[in-house]
Amino acid sequence: MSTPSTPSTRSTSRTGHTGLSARAALALTALVGSAALATLPLATASASTTASTAATAATGDGLAVQYRTSASGATADQTEPWLKLRNTGTTTVQLSQVKIRYYFKADSPTATYRFACSWAVKGCSVLTGTFGTLANPTATADRYLEIGFTPAAGSLAPGADTGDMQLRFYQSTWQPLNQSDDYSFSGTQTAYADWTKVTAQLAGTNVWGTAPAGNTPTDPPTPTDPPTPTEPPTGGGQTLFDDFSYTSHADPALSNHGWSVRSNSGGPGVPGATWDPSKVTFVNQSGNTVMNLETSSAGTGSTTTHTEILTKATKFKNGTYAARVKFSDAPRSGPDGDHIVQTFFTINDLKAPMADDYAEYDFEYLPNGGWGEPANILYTTSWETYNPDPWQAVNQHSESRQSFTGWHDLVVTIDNSKITYYIDGAVFGTHDAAYLPERPMSINFNQWLIDLNGQTSTTPRAYDQQVDYVLHVKDQVLTPAQVAAKIASLRSAGTAFVDEVPAS
Repeated sequence: MSTPSTPSTRSTSRTGHTGLSARAALALTALVGSAALATLPLATASASTTASTAATAATGDGLAVQYRTSASGATADQTEPWLKLRNTGTTTVQLSQVKIRYYFKADSPTATYRFACSWAVKGCSVLTGTFGTLANPTATADRYLEIGFTPAAGSLAPGADTGDMQLRFYQSTWQPLNQSDDYSFSGTQTAYADWTKVTAQLAGTNVWGTAPAGNTPTDPPTPTDPPTPTEPPTGGGQTLFDDFSYTSHADPALSNHGWSVRSNSGGPGVPGATWDPSKVTFVNQSGNTVMNLETSSAGTGSTTTHTEILTKATKFKNGTYAARVKFSDAPRSGPDGDHIVQTFFTINDLKAPMADDYAEYDFEYLPNGGWGEPANILYTTSWETYNPDPWQAVNQHSESRQSFTGWHDLVVTIDNSKITYYIDGAVFGTHDAAYLPERPMSINFNQWLIDLNGQTSTTPRAYDQQVDYVLHVKDQVLTPAQVAAKIASLRSAGTAFVDEVPAS
């Protein structure tokens, strides 16, 4: 059994625990695995045609796709097709009417794949990725990745492009991929250029690119899940939204909007470390301000700084919580390897050991492992209660042992029956009613070191975690698509901050 993470509470140190097996024996947990794509059958037709003999690409009707790769080797841990869509026509295009296909050869007939978006100018939340099987396999393609856009992606004016869409996909087993025989791949294409081995459809008609012979796209793949409504449910709906458009941790607006940047000492994390408010900064990225949490160390407690920002109010309970967060696998500078924790969570205070009105709901990413894990792992954990000494935990968690570096849309919903966690639109874990909150909570982000065992060097190093926005909608359970639509609507209206949630 794996041991779920320990609380992200500001008052409880995670150090000094009795180790993995002891904590596992004490923890009362129910494990829920992360969702994986269903196995895609391999079509049996076999018209073998090379890319060099494909028909001339259709390049009219107003769209063009540009491509580059950021993983250029013949083999790679993941394929990384970075794309831009250009409107070369004279009329505005609704992006929700566009489908882009990238074609590849499966590494085995039973191989399954997962899609991820590392970063996109328009936001990863407005992109979808679905795998399909070609009716007429060739020597270089029997599958495709189809990229779509939600209505929240908006439109593309004549002459405009989507900007970067930094995409990737990988085998669900994380076995290396052979890219050298993939129809749409080119290891030498490391700068954006028009690429006709990727196709684009507009309202069901192919308007760009040449598919592998006999496979002109006409129909979308069969979805693995039924479509979800985009209109939010009725009832509740009071909203907290913050785009983090501040100048510094000392910006008066930050405090006026209800945020506290932590400076007090104590756990979790390395004993003797400080919580440095000045390391919570706000940086401009392509015209968008994002919050940056920096954690640094030179191998001792006194040289270690952690960062945390949290709402002053504990007034958030049932409803929807969402944030767009950039996790990092490597430090911005210095040697790698520290047992660092990057988080988004809600929490209230533990009034007494094993108090049954405690609540905490975590996203916690450990890029270098920790708590007995040897490598990167992402936890989502729902807490009922715990006893700090001797350590005893009552919680339920889900986990995925893989890299989550890059931008991700994190959503957790809480109603009267369950807690559901989503990552990039896909269900990551569903937890039981026994772990529902009894009292309201605060909303928090922090980044900190579990210990100094992962990297013992005294060379200074610094890690970054970034946050684009945070959203809470009181007493409404929204789908990820509804979250994306709400964020797009708020930003389209020029709303950088709103807090309608009443005090508890």
